[in-house]
Amino acid sequence: MQTNPTHTSLVAIGDSFTEGMSDLLPDGSYRGWADLLAARMAARAPGFRYANLAVRGKLIGQIVEEQVPVAAAMGADVITLVGGLNDTLRPKCDMVRVKDLLTEAVERLTPACKELVLMRSPGRQGPVLERFRPRMEELFVHVEELARRHGALVVDLYGAPSLGDPRLWDVDRLHLSAEGHRRVAEAVWQSLGHDPEDTEWHTPMPATLPPGWAARRVADARFARQHLLPWIGRRLTGRSSGDGRTGAHFSAELGKAFWVTPVDHTNPGPVTDWRQVGH
Repeated sequence: MQTNPTHTSLVAIGDSFTEGMSDLLPDGSYRGWADLLAARMAARAPGFRYANLAVRGKLIGQIVEEQVPVAAAMGADVITLVGGLNDTLRPKCDMVRVKDLLTEAVERLTPACKELVLMRSPGRQGPVLERFRPRMEELFVHVEELARRHGALVVDLYGAPSLGDPRLWDVDRLHLSAEGHRRVAEAVWQSLGHDPEDTEWHTPMPATLPPGWAARRVADARFARQHLLPWIGRRLTGRSSGDGRTGAHFSAELGKAFWVTPVDHTNPGPVTDWRQVGH
């Protein structure tokens, strides 16, 4: 692997993990590991270009249909693809179809970029992960097989002890915190051949006293009310948190991504072009 390579462009595709939930900025928007990675890469390459096409809630079929063709047409140096995990969390999941669609995505993206980056996604420790672990690990085995077959990179976040720690996850128990996203950006940065800025990103966090029984019950009740029940409601009605959303642009002037949705009349429609990052 080339040491400290210079990449001039990055396209990120996927779901809420790549969108940046829940790395929340003061204005209510999200940043996330892909934006953090793009900012680092831009510092090394004047005129660096970046597009984040990821949208929360998207299944692998939607990613293949809506995001892969756009990403493949952009001629990026690096494309990151993380998808399929939302499918594994559904009550009914056709793993053969999920793996076939992921294969299709990789086959279409590999010739369209210089470096394709895949991931074994992180999993929060807890009963939810245990229930879906067999599907997740089946997906990750397929990711590794695809990477070997097509020469893609695999960033192993699932095997990083630090990223299973509940303290690095948001209160919704589905998305990483800002610190979690920072560590993911570091992991991808190093996998691309750059010198580490944090050699300990994957190591377990220092132990702290766990919350008491009463505090855990209050947190469980809040989680169920604010996050679990709405999530179940969307599953039962066939809705998604990503309905009506398209990908994000990155604004160098604002220093963050901004969303482009059908209700944004100033810039409607999906992302089909670059936004320059840096100068």
